[in-house]
Amino acid sequence: MRRNDVASELTPPASVPITFLSLESSKANGVTDMSAIEREAMEYDVVIVGAGPAGLSAAIRLKQLDADLNVVVLEKGSEVGAHILSGAVLDPTGLDALIPDWKEKGAPINVPVTSDNFYMLGEAGSLRIPTSIMPPLMSNHGTYIVSMGNVCRWMAEQAEELGVEIFPGMACSELVFGDSGEVKGVVAGVFGLEQDGSIGENTEVGMELHGKYVFLSEGVRGSLSKEVIAKYDLAKDAEPQKYGLGMKEIWEIDPEKHKEGTVTHTMGWPLGKNAGGGSFIYHLDNNQVYVGFVVHLNYENPHMFPYMEFQRFKHHPMVADLLKGGKRVAYGARAITEGGWQSMPKLVAPGVALLGCSAGMVNVPRIKGNHNAMLSGKAAAEAAFEAIGAGRAGDELATYEADVRSGPIAKDLKRVRNVKPLWSKYGLVASLMGGGADMWAANLTGFNILGTLGHGKNDAEATGEAAKFAPIDYPKPDGVLSFDRLTNVSFSMTNHEESQPAHLRLTDPSIPVGVNLPKYAEPAQRYCPAGVYEVVSEPDKDPRFVINFQNCVHCKTCDIKDPSQNITWVTPQGGDGPNYPNM
Repeated sequence: MRRNDVASELTPPASVPITFLSLESSKANGVTDMSAIEREAMEYDVVIVGAGPAGLSAAIRLKQLDADLNVVVLEKGSEVGAHILSGAVLDPTGLDALIPDWKEKGAPINVPVTSDNFYMLGEAGSLRIPTSIMPPLMSNHGTYIVSMGNVCRWMAEQAEELGVEIFPGMACSELVFGDSGEVKGVVAGVFGLEQDGSIGENTEVGMELHGKYVFLSEGVRGSLSKEVIAKYDLAKDAEPQKYGLGMKEIWEIDPEKHKEGTVTHTMGWPLGKNAGGGSFIYHLDNNQVYVGFVVHLNYENPHMFPYMEFQRFKHHPMVADLLKGGKRVAYGARAITEGGWQSMPKLVAPGVALLGCSAGMVNVPRIKGNHNAMLSGKAAAEAAFEAIGAGRAGDELATYEADVRSGPIAKDLKRVRNVKPLWSKYGLVASLMGGGADMWAANLTGFNILGTLGHGKNDAEATGEAAKFAPIDYPKPDGVLSFDRLTNVSFSMTNHEESQPAHLRLTDPSIPVGVNLPKYAEPAQRYCPAGVYEVVSEPDKDPRFVINFQNCVHCKTCDIKDPSQNITWVTPQGGDGPNYPNM
């Protein structure tokens, strides 16, 4: 559904009380900012923000339980799937629990994993690590190589068949609070603001969508989720959340080199001691290969350039031989929650629940989180169904929290909880050996021999001063295997309306040049995988910090890694951002 179609579809039933202050009336009365606007309001049983695997699973499960529930899903992308980027090797356990007959219903899940490989890379060679020494939970037997964008498109079809209302192109820019401080809804559909955030001739002020409960399934570092976690202090008993930056290209390769169903993961070169991380190479159908690279964002050296590490990786002989003669057809990037079990905040506050990556449910060593996202959506739906049936609204869904903390998500995450902190504190070898032993013990006995290790600093605090580290010399992209950022961003089909306010906000505009440049060599120039940030130097002029927000692929890395925590990512108007085809 296009955005223009949405406006006509969002027509409240006659029974819904409406308050609305027209744009013309606003201007006539001197209203120039959005905070003074009264909006049209629509009432639902459950309002879901984000049409990813968690949000769509919640919507489907709610309608499975009660076809008469009014459920709406709001998606900021131009269509369902447009902002979905994942590896992805899908563990089907979440989908099995939600839609057991997904195969018969035609889910786009058609490439079972047939071969599982793990390599340690050096600059010119590789060492294959036998999968037989890894804990059984690391096996990809029974999993599938998928496009999660296409899986979500299919899930949206299943949800709509059940009566769920789904509105793409509708970014949720604000929370709406009730009289008792509970979350009672969101503001969606604001378009056409002036660059300074004021109302202009073409401004559409949006509307409020109220629910007995609001589910936030925005993905990693969602702006509303971040606000909820801070307002209700949900992370007070959790370790700092940790993140990685995942970058991905889709390649069409020589059919003779294509091996459908093959999964390969690597560690080591080119990152070495500069950062933790690794790669994935997944052979899906149609002679296509997903080539991805993850850099853990707790690296110290501010000269680190994650995007260029990815481009350099493709020149390793093993990878270059695979890609030679092929062509890159898509690119994208997004942050990944890596803190695991000990970093999950409390999941509920009055009227609201955090689902999937909004809370951080990725199993880092398995590089999988979609199954847990689906399970979280299902659990949240069941808790809301029970509450609504009992006549409740706007309270905490305690049974959802209990389900996650004691059910299959807990079992999945607890077993691997010490791999990431070991890696962060002691490096790759300690993580492989100590983390491997801890996972084996958990797999055999159900207990982690190391208990629960902490993460320590958050990723922004981990950044060191530039003077203490040597700059890193990166080879220039060759335009065949490796590409400059702006060329690659064009393959993400990213677009933003340039006249709107920048959705990347500086708390203090003086910090990038006044603090980050002399102290950290302004790492925003390098950690952003889309070339959004520049320091422009001109003769006889002071350096300028430039934000090219039109390039933004919504990865949220800047919000996470900025050492001064001076950048806040907020949602731009609906439909903007990347338009991923098959990510």
